[in-house]
Amino acid sequence: MQWNDECDVLVVGSGAGGVTGAYTAAREGLDVILVEATERFGGTTAYSGGGGMWFPCNAVLRREGDEDTVEDALTYFRAVVGDGSPHEMQEAFVRGGAPLIDYLEADEHFVFQVLPWPDYFGKAPKARAGGRHIVPRPLRAAKLADAGESVRGPLGREWADEPAGDYLVGGRALVGRFLWAMEDMANAHLQLGTALEELVLADGVVVGAVVSDGGERRAIRTRRGILLAAGGFEQNQELRDAYGVPGSARDTMGPWGNLGKAHRAGVAAGADTRSMDQAWWSPGLTHPGGRSAFALWFTGGIFVDGAGNRFVNESAPYDRLGRDVIAHKGIDTSDARFWMIYDDREGLVPPVKAPNVPLASTEEYTSAGLWRTADTLEELAGVIGVPADNLVATVRRFNEFAATGVDGDFGRGDEPYDRSFSGGRSPLVPIEKGPFHAAAFGISDLGTKGGLVTDTTARVLDAAGAVIPGLYAAGNTMAPVSGTAYPGGGNPIGASMVFGHLAALDMAGGPAEG
Repeated sequence: MQWNDECDVLVVGSGAGGVTGAYTAAREGLDVILVEATERFGGTTAYSGGGGMWFPCNAVLRREGDEDTVEDALTYFRAVVGDGSPHEMQEAFVRGGAPLIDYLEADEHFVFQVLPWPDYFGKAPKARAGGRHIVPRPLRAAKLADAGESVRGPLGREWADEPAGDYLVGGRALVGRFLWAMEDMANAHLQLGTALEELVLADGVVVGAVVSDGGERRAIRTRRGILLAAGGFEQNQELRDAYGVPGSARDTMGPWGNLGKAHRAGVAAGADTRSMDQAWWSPGLTHPGGRSAFALWFTGGIFVDGAGNRFVNESAPYDRLGRDVIAHKGIDTSDARFWMIYDDREGLVPPVKAPNVPLASTEEYTSAGLWRTADTLEELAGVIGVPADNLVATVRRFNEFAATGVDGDFGRGDEPYDRSFSGGRSPLVPIEKGPFHAAAFGISDLGTKGGLVTDTTARVLDAAGAVIPGLYAAGNTMAPVSGTAYPGGGNPIGASMVFGHLAALDMAGGPAEG
């Protein structure tokens, strides 16, 4: 092998797990190269509106009077995740968040604040209505050498050419703070437009990788190891089909570069995988062109299936709601289209306060048949092709629940998250003011979550449970610590960061062979 470059640690991917791993390794004195396949840093993390981290008992929460315990957090996490991942992995994550925040807050580049956000399973033991959630403080773009131009997002810029703004917020602020910190580190080298092609092994040890840069292949030798943190494979329809991931690459929120190259390279090196049919799901408002994008914060409306029947708690946390959509027999998961029914109290635009991407003009939705209207529910049923009797009965029953404030069918409003967008009030809003409307929805996702199996220090394991020396994984390239669940806001980003950090610390502790 003719090596073109050499480093202690090669990091593949620049979302939360990648930048945390690269920063930690560089701070610990290692020579680091980070490669990002696309034209901007940040991965899916940069699309997150909050950039939150589910880190129980961290110093930021403590300063605001938090009295949670790690034992309570573990009780909650284990109750929700069950045997969906090894218990030692769950403990490594739950216990790892607070020390990571201590580590980062020792550096003035990092500032965090509390954002109360309910745990997503409000009836599970030790769930917290105020959550265990912190976010990065917004960062002035001018702090970065390129004024933040190299940070992916926000979605408004990528969907509709909206200006990025003077501040990086949410996931962009989190990624931006890591990039800002690494600007002062001579041993951290970050490269855009550089994709992983394959891993190089010698006697069973990962000793480097081949990457492509502008069509040119380069071999990078590593002395300590490689961290694969390149996101999921949600944009690769071939892999989605092969692993049976519901939904479509058309409707994912992951960036275009999330094609699963790191997954394939890891598997070729002998890695075991888990949960490859899983994703972080959500309902998606369908936009002109046919793409359904992650949406939340519904101030009205109900969802009905192709038979005109309500089938779900519309105010449930988005991943739970998405899973209910997928499981419902009245929804074709190959297309997963369903309707939001709502009245005219807010006009024709659906009562969706966080579509997460810019809306097109009303005329574009109506001309595409995505938003439909009629004077009566019977007429609306005909317009969307569902039985009129079913739709009328469905709305009548829901209105009865709204009058009492208790959803006898699906428990909408029974958990703190259900009421988080209604000021603590019941989210049951009657559908009674004509004309009546329907908006098309589909199933979206925030990325796939299946990946390479690791141990508690993020070392990748083979099918026999043995460590593959020199290879680490984090984020959506790693098998999920949350199994098939989504315990709370900030779980994906938080887990990515913890295991990226632990991987770098392990590499800093000795050579890969050790």
